[in-house]
Amino acid sequence: MRDRRKVMALTNLRSSIGLLIGFAITSVLSSASDHKFKVGDPVPLYANKVGPFHNPSETYRYFDLPFCSPEHINEKSEALGEVLNGDRLVEAPYKLDFRVDLDSKSVCKKKLLKEDVAKFRSAVTKDYYFQMYYDDLPLWGFVGKVEREGKTDASEYKYFLYRHIHFEVQYNGNRVIEVSARTDTDAVADVTVDKEMEVEFLYSVKWKETAIQFERRMEKYSQASALPHHLEIHWFSIINSCVTVLLLTGFLATILMRVLKNDFVKYAHDEESAEEQEETGWKYIHGDVFRYPKNKSLLAACVGSGTQLFALAIFIFILALVGVFYPYNRGALFTALVVIYALTSGIAGYVATNFYCQLEGTNWVRNLILTGCLFCGPLFLTFCFLNTVAIIYSATAALPFGTILVILLIWTLVTFPLLVLGGIAGKNSKVEFQAPTRTTKYPREIPPLPWYRGPVPQMVMAGFLPFSAIYIELYYIFASVWGHRIYTIYSILFIVFIILIIVTAFITVSLTYFQLAAEDHEWWWRAFLCGGSTGLFIYGYCWYYYYARSDMSGFMQTSFFFGYMACVCYGFFLMLGTVGFRAALLFVRHIYRSIKCE
Repeated sequence: MRDRRKVMALTNLRSSIGLLIGFAITSVLSSASDHKFKVGDPVPLYANKVGPFHNPSETYRYFDLPFCSPEHINEKSEALGEVLNGDRLVEAPYKLDFRVDLDSKSVCKKKLLKEDVAKFRSAVTKDYYFQMYYDDLPLWGFVGKVEREGKTDASEYKYFLYRHIHFEVQYNGNRVIEVSARTDTDAVADVTVDKEMEVEFLYSVKWKETAIQFERRMEKYSQASALPHHLEIHWFSIINSCVTVLLLTGFLATILMRVLKNDFVKYAHDEESAEEQEETGWKYIHGDVFRYPKNKSLLAACVGSGTQLFALAIFIFILALVGVFYPYNRGALFTALVVIYALTSGIAGYVATNFYCQLEGTNWVRNLILTGCLFCGPLFLTFCFLNTVAIIYSATAALPFGTILVILLIWTLVTFPLLVLGGIAGKNSKVEFQAPTRTTKYPREIPPLPWYRGPVPQMVMAGFLPFSAIYIELYYIFASVWGHRIYTIYSILFIVFIILIIVTAFITVSLTYFQLAAEDHEWWWRAFLCGGSTGLFIYGYCWYYYYARSDMSGFMQTSFFFGYMACVCYGFFLMLGTVGFRAALLFVRHIYRSIKCE
C-alpha cells in the first residue's frame, strides 16, 4: 500500500510538472506581432515610459510629464512579464499611418504653466529619455538638452525642451521593418525660467523601402549589442580567463589526486603491517565524519532550495539558447522566471524532504515549510519594501494590486501545491543515508586549528577562484540589466556558467579534504558555506560596479540595485552552496569507501 502511494505521488508530480512546463514554454514562446498593413492603415504606436537615462529602475509613465495628451488615454493590456519589467504602454498622440509621409504636422499647441515648465526643466536636467513601441519595435529619444558651452557656473546653463520629433520608418512590402526617432535640435523651447508659455509640439514621418526581411528585423538590436571587434575581445577575454582558471584547477586536481593516492597506499600498508598502529589524518575520524550536522533541517532546506534554483538556471539557459529571449521580447525573461520557479518548487520539496528524512529527521512538515520560505521569504520582504519605495516615487516599477494578486495566486495554486506534492514524494521515497563507515556514539574532540583553517578564511579562498572565472562576464550582464545595453551572447554565458559549477565543485572538494586531513569532522556546513561564498563576492562586485562603473544615483535606484542584487546573490549562494555540498558529499563517501575502517 505504501509503495502504491509512493508511485502515485511520483506519477502525479511528473504529470503536473510536465503539463505546467508545456504551458510555460507556450506562454514564453510568444513572438513579435506579424501584422500586415495596407497603405494608409493605422499602425499602433505606444508611448511606454520616461526616466533618467542613468537610473534604469526609476521610470515613470509617459504622460507624467505634461506632453500633449488625448482626452481619453487608452492603455494597452500587458502580460505579467511586461508589468514586472515596468512597462506601461499607452496610445501615443502621434499618428504614423502605413507609408504615409508627413512634414511638420502639429500634435497640439499646449499652454505650459510654471509648474509644467519646472517639470520639463527637471527632466532635462536629469537627462530624461522616452521610450515608445511602434509595431512592437522599440524607439528612444531624449526629452531635451542642456547648453553648457562657455559657461562654468551651473546657474548660467540653458535648458531646452525638444518639441519636434522626426520618425524614420523602413518597410518591406506590407510590413514594418525598422523605426527610429530623431529630435530636431533647432526646434526647441527654452524652459530655463519658470514662466507660462505656449509650446507647439510637432512631428514628421518619412517612409523608406528596405530589402531586409521581416524575420530578420530584430537582428539589428543583436548586432548593436555585439559588434565584431567587441565580440572578438569578449571571446578572447573569456577564453583567457577560462583557460587560466582551468589550468589552475587542473594543477590543484593533480596534486589532490596524488596526495589521495599516497594516503590510500599508506593506509593499506598500515593495515597489512600493524593493525594496532595509531591512525592519523582523515582516516582517524572515520567514526565522526558521517555524524549528522547541527541544524540538519536548515541544511536540508538549503540544499532543496539550491537544487530548485539550479534547475531554474538550467531551464532559463535552455530557453535562452533556443532564442526565446530575443532583444525586446518584452517581459519574456520575467515571465519565464516566475513560471519556471513556480513549476520547479516540487524539486525543492522532494530534495529537501528526502534528504531530511535520510538524516533521520522527524518533523518533515516543518522542514517543508522552511524550504518554501527560505528563498521566497527574503525575496517577498525585499519586494514589499522596494514596491513601497516605488509607490512613493510614483514610478512604473510599482506593481499594480492586480499583478500582486496574480503572483500570490500563482504561489498559492501552483508553487505551494507542487512543493507539498514534492515533499510527500520525497518522504515516501525515503532511503537510508549511504554512509560507508559507522558513526561512534560520542563525537571526537576537534584539535586546535590555525586561524586560516577557520570558516571565514576558507570561504574567502573558496569564493575567489570561481569569482575570478566569471567577473569579466559580470560587467556585461550588469551593463545589460542595470543599463541600456542588450545582452544576446548566451552561448558565452552558458560556457562561463558550466565553468563556474566545475570550479565551485572542485575548490569545495579540495578544502573539504584539507579540513578532514586536519581531523576536523564538521565538514557539512563548511562545504555548503565554501561553495556558496561566490555569491558574497558577487555582491561585493555590486558595490564596485555601482560606485566605479555606473552613474546611478538617488535613493530609489540605489535601494532597487542593492535590494534586488542582494536577493540574486542570495540565490547564487544557495545554488552554488548546494553544488559544493553535493560534490563534497560524493567525495567524502568515495574516499571512505575506498579504505578499510574498523
